[in-house]
Amino acid sequence: MDSHSPSAAADPRRRLALVAAVYLGSFIATLDVSIVNVALPTLQRALATDLAGLQWVIDIYALCLSAFMLSAGPIGDRYGRKRAWLAGVVVFTVGSAMCAMASGLPMLLAGRAVQGVAGALMIPGALSLLAHAFPEPASRARVIGGWSSFTALSLILGPMLGGLLVDHAGWQSIFLINLPIGVLTVALGMWGLRESSHPEHAALDPVGQVLSVLWLGALTYGLIAAGEHGWGSRHAVAALVAAGVGLALFLAVEARVERPLLPLALFRDARFSVTNFASFVLGFSTYASLFFFSLFLQQVQGWSASETGWRLVPQFVATGLVASQFGRLARRFEVHTLMVAGYGLIGVAMLLLTLFSADTPYLPLALLFVALGAGAGLAVPATSTAVMASVPAQRSGMASATMNALRQGGMLIGIALLGTLMRTRATALMAESLARAGVPDAPQAAVAAVSRHDLGALAALDAGMAQRLLSDALAGGFHAAMACAGVAGLVATGLLLRVRPRAAALATPTRA
Repeated sequence: MDSHSPSAAADPRRRLALVAAVYLGSFIATLDVSIVNVALPTLQRALATDLAGLQWVIDIYALCLSAFMLSAGPIGDRYGRKRAWLAGVVVFTVGSAMCAMASGLPMLLAGRAVQGVAGALMIPGALSLLAHAFPEPASRARVIGGWSSFTALSLILGPMLGGLLVDHAGWQSIFLINLPIGVLTVALGMWGLRESSHPEHAALDPVGQVLSVLWLGALTYGLIAAGEHGWGSRHAVAALVAAGVGLALFLAVEARVERPLLPLALFRDARFSVTNFASFVLGFSTYASLFFFSLFLQQVQGWSASETGWRLVPQFVATGLVASQFGRLARRFEVHTLMVAGYGLIGVAMLLLTLFSADTPYLPLALLFVALGAGAGLAVPATSTAVMASVPAQRSGMASATMNALRQGGMLIGIALLGTLMRTRATALMAESLARAGVPDAPQAAVAAVSRHDLGALAALDAGMAQRLLSDALAGGFHAAMACAGVAGLVATGLLLRVRPRAAALATPTRA
């Protein structure tokens, strides 16, 4: 059902308002992915939290985003795409206000959770709104191309803008910036967007939805708790067992429900399964890496938030440039070849990052950021194209939602697991160094220094020496996380090499 008049559809001012609303809404939702990471060390000091708290700042957003994203399409189909998307913008703006007003970690996490639920409505809903508003192929391609470029711009601006705001206006400003943009987006959307719905196609799966949140939440808690209390602690073991039981129940429900959140039948195709595993790895390795890059540049190499933001820009510029040329590259090379090259670049770049330390000059680090960004610029559109080519056209919407949810889930698990590896390794290295230096209660002092960045327990050491020991320990933890991320990238590369696409299946590149 489409409830709009022909005159409204043809009004160029309303079309312009529609495009502006969708672009701005996507801008703030995507900006939030990169802008918050730059503020992490500042948040740690301001909220007196530890590394686990920082993991939750990013992971609670990724958890809600990935868990609810599969329900976004059916909600839009049932209640109206305009209504659902604008509700997402309003809720995202409210969540941003909650984050800005937070005086402690619990309030900030509540706001981030609200943002994540809202982002699940906004991010996948944008393309649907544009596709319905521009049915003619030429204009649709133009506005979607502009949407892709605008989204890439938000990723580039995020680190720079986040660093400048944190250093000059306080950490709250990275959330306050969303408020005027959110209000403007709602105003433009109310006037420019046209309502459309297809309730006969809506298929909500409330039991599957609840179970997906429970098992992903338990898994995230268990992985982070393992870094805090150890893998054998009752917190970690109980949560991981609960996650396993929850996953089993979720898969059982999805196998029996008529229209599942996760289409298990599609995974019988090896190409679909491997390509979606690669999408998971993209989130696990590449999307999660920004969390660790921000900590490395600020807490290991000692740069400020704004300096860190500028130093992260080459990765996003490379991603945007390579992705913008993907269509041309796909005319010269097979999409499968480009996909393998992308994941190979990601894996190799991550492994080479294990060679870097507090004293490494920026130039080689920038070159690896460029390589990593170029790999993502190949992997993102190639993965989208391959997933779309591996399913019938009538299943493309469900396949796209599955791919994006798995990518966000990969980021969620990447920050939880790799963060735990980083914390565990850094704490062990710090304890060894403190023990050799004769510091009493070395294990406890190491936990305080690594987890909370608290150097008070190291008062017996010279301040310069204490900072050097902590930087070296954090660098060692960073190496462990990057090694795991790099291996994951190379595993995805190897699996893709073993599974070839159908002949001519990847003839038309898909941008995402």
